[in-house]
Amino acid sequence: MATPGSGGWAQLRQQARSLENQTESLFHTYSQFSTGSNIPPKPSAEERDVEARLEDVLDKRDNVIAQLARLLDSEASLNTSALKQNNLSLLREKLSSHRRDLARLKSTLQQARNRANLLSNVQSDIDEYRANNPEAAEADYMLDERNRIDRSNDATDSVLSQAYAINESFLIQRETLASINRRITMAASKVPGINSIIGRISTRKRRDGIIMGTFIAMCFIVFFWFR
Repeated sequence: MATPGSGGWAQLRQQARSLENQTESLFHTYSQFSTGSNIPPKPSAEERDVEARLEDVLDKRDNVIAQLARLLDSEASLNTSALKQNNLSLLREKLSSHRRDLARLKSTLQQARNRANLLSNVQSDIDEYRANNPEAAEADYMLDERNRIDRSNDATDSVLSQAYAINESFLIQRETLASINRRITMAASKVPGINSIIGRISTRKRRDGIIMGTFIAMCFIVFFWFR
């Protein structure tokens, strides 16, 4: 049968676990503020609310852990339980880890906000300088236009270079085919009777073509005649 002390321990430990789960959920929400593309120069109301809730939950966990420690100190039977001592130690370590995580996330958010503010200030200074110095602004515009023209010329040169390379490749292939044709012609002229053999082959092919055409025509005539 459970003693009142053990019942109080189980209830407090369950409360500590519930607060840990709340902490994890709040950490997930809070970490998203540092990964946004446009971090505002100052913390938003939602960010401040989540941060306050995180700190409140951590304080509640600290209070629950203190109650568990007092319960262990006051109950002799509990003092003999190494398992409960270990559970209390784990709860303390988890709380310390979460406090470090919160401090790290705060630092990350502040650094990201500082970078965003710095970039915004630099851009504002540039805009102000251009507004107060229209000649410099016009010079910057002309320089940007020159850079765009240079990039366009580079792209055109690249396309032309590729076209010249392809044309040169075609010329090389044409020369190769012409050379092969010349070699075949020269070889045919050097072999006795090769021209007559080639002529006979061509004549036979024409004759076979005529015979095949006549046969196909006769088949069509017979087919339409007996249809």
